[in-house]
Amino acid sequence: MSKDYYKTLGVEKGASKEEIKKAYKTLAKKYHPDINKETDSQEKFKEINEAASILGDDQKRKAYDQYGEDAFKQGGFDRGFSGYSDFSGFGSGTDFDFDDVFEMFFGGNPRRRTRNKGSDLRFDLELKLEEAAFGTEKEIHVRKKNVCSDCSGKGGSKLETCGVCHGTGYQKTVKRTPFGAFQTTSACEECQGTGKVIKELCETCDGAGYVVSEKKIKIKTPQGIENGMRLRVLEEGDAGSRGQEPGDLYVYINVLEHEFFERDGNDIYVEVPISYTQAIFGDEIEVPTLKGKAKIKIPVGTQSETILKMRGKGIPYQDGVGAGDQNVRVSVEVPKHLNKKQEEALKKYGELMGESARPQKSFFKKIFG
Repeated sequence: MSKDYYKTLGVEKGASKEEIKKAYKTLAKKYHPDINKETDSQEKFKEINEAASILGDDQKRKAYDQYGEDAFKQGGFDRGFSGYSDFSGFGSGTDFDFDDVFEMFFGGNPRRRTRNKGSDLRFDLELKLEEAAFGTEKEIHVRKKNVCSDCSGKGGSKLETCGVCHGTGYQKTVKRTPFGAFQTTSACEECQGTGKVIKELCETCDGAGYVVSEKKIKIKTPQGIENGMRLRVLEEGDAGSRGQEPGDLYVYINVLEHEFFERDGNDIYVEVPISYTQAIFGDEIEVPTLKGKAKIKIPVGTQSETILKMRGKGIPYQDGVGAGDQNVRVSVEVPKHLNKKQEEALKKYGELMGESARPQKSFFKKIFG
């Protein structure tokens, strides 16, 4: 039976993050195994934590709303997600560490959220239509904070365990309230969240653990990528200070307009001129495609602006199965300069066709009867 995380927390599906936090805090206080000694309290507490871990994260919540529990099966969501943690060990007696749990559910692990984490970066990448269609590999140059090679990002030598946080990288402050003691967690100011203090600073990076320089990064774009999409390159953002985790690089795609082709999703359009006689008698002509030339048949009596479809000649689908279509819009070119023989031949043709050579009459008949 599928789990209803909203029902578990007692909130509506459209509940805000603040409402989810409030509901979790109330239920966690009620069912924490150190307070509630009923036999099922621990299992209930686990269910509450599981629900909060999903609904408190925007991406996980979106995946759950769309796919339900299937989004969190092995390999189903993002990287490294493996369900939820058992937080029944937090605190003892009435000393809950709600801030630790809230930070994990609603903003990441507090032990990692220090001011030294590297910044995420943005890079705008231009692609030709053909590159976007079939995928490509690009080497980009990004000027950013890179790990100092001389100190390997440590910021110096002779590192010692921080005497304030005892190597944990964070400090806890206890606040007493009528409901019990609550703990808040923050990065240690003495070691800036690293757990180590430096006795000798690195001369290359002056203790920062990084240097600003240009780095070459290879980017592989998948087939079928569209304008405005972005690619996330893990840990290629700015390096963090003194060994802290780096940020990510977000590559935004800008697909350039093509001189001849227009894109509509996975379909493409191209306009091809044909002669007056080709439109009348039909023909087989060559047309351009994203992969080169291909042949297409022009039916007898083809009108100008007719669209002829070429199955599977468009943009490949991102899942690798099939492709869109190429739509060929034919444009009949009316001759502007005729010699005398050509003029006489066309006049004779008009006489032989009679009223059918003047379609305006039937057109007005349709309108006015």
